[in-house]
Amino acid sequence: MKRNFFHVAIIGTTLCASLALLSCEKLEEPDTDTGLHLDIDYGDSIKTNAVITFSCAGDFTLTQKAMTRALSADGKDMTDLWVLDYKDGALAQTAIHQTSEDTDFGSPTVPLSIGNHHLYFIASRSQNPSLNTDAHTLSFAKVRDTFYKDVSLNVTSASTGSQTVMLDRVVTKLRVVINDAVPADAATFEITPAVWYYSMDYLTGEPVSSTASQPIAITIPASSLGNTGEILSIFSLSGASDFTTDIAIACKASDESTLGQATISSAPMRRNRVTEYSGKLFSGQSGFGVSLLSAWDADYIATW
Repeated sequence: MKRNFFHVAIIGTTLCASLALLSCEKLEEPDTDTGLHLDIDYGDSIKTNAVITFSCAGDFTLTQKAMTRALSADGKDMTDLWVLDYKDGALAQTAIHQTSEDTDFGSPTVPLSIGNHHLYFIASRSQNPSLNTDAHTLSFAKVRDTFYKDVSLNVTSASTGSQTVMLDRVVTKLRVVINDAVPADAATFEITPAVWYYSMDYLTGEPVSSTASQPIAITIPASSLGNTGEILSIFSLSGASDFTTDIAIACKASDESTLGQATISSAPMRRNRVTEYSGKLFSGQSGFGVSLLSAWDADYIATW
């Protein structure tokens, strides 16, 4: 199993983190190993000038862009970062939320008081996030690559030492490969899973509130028309155990007429794993086959 690492360092009042992340649409690029680097300043409100260092070993690199530091996975930049501080089981302060437009994106200031804390880190490029601290959930209109970790920290008057922290991917990815040519009048692909997760409980990292039969539309660019082997990818939040879902796949013209379709029964989905199906959509031959790749964990791949 391939693990993704989050490197965090607090020295005096500064916490630095490096995260190796992997990676809806293709019409999505191939998965490659890239890194994420995050600096977190713990501020002057930590009492007694605690010196704590968090570190881990692993495959991570610092992704630098002009005048900024980007948090990236599979060559795609994260858009949002949350840090939630819970002390003795209760939210200790307003959640920190940064976006890629913030000048200090990746460098949140987190004041901590003496006591037992759980710090919940979530980095994501999902769309339209909604945080509910009453229900302790984080929801998205469209799920993309997302990473999470619960860090337990006891801040005392003599806090010092080191701790290893690993941030884990909390999504699964469905990849669909179309093995016949896309018609010249094709406009959109629609993938409709019977079960799909758009919300997570950030106290546990587990998905909540499955959404049934919500079509996910992918616009077909002109460059894909006539091509074979087109790849469609969508993400769902997921737990460590498999969940299964039926999936309907369709291609539609601009007038909403259906040009091709297929169904998949009981597709197995699991956190940090790609499930890939391939088959023909337009030739009238039914059946998508499934098999396994090795992009994140071992992938599950089949045909229909």
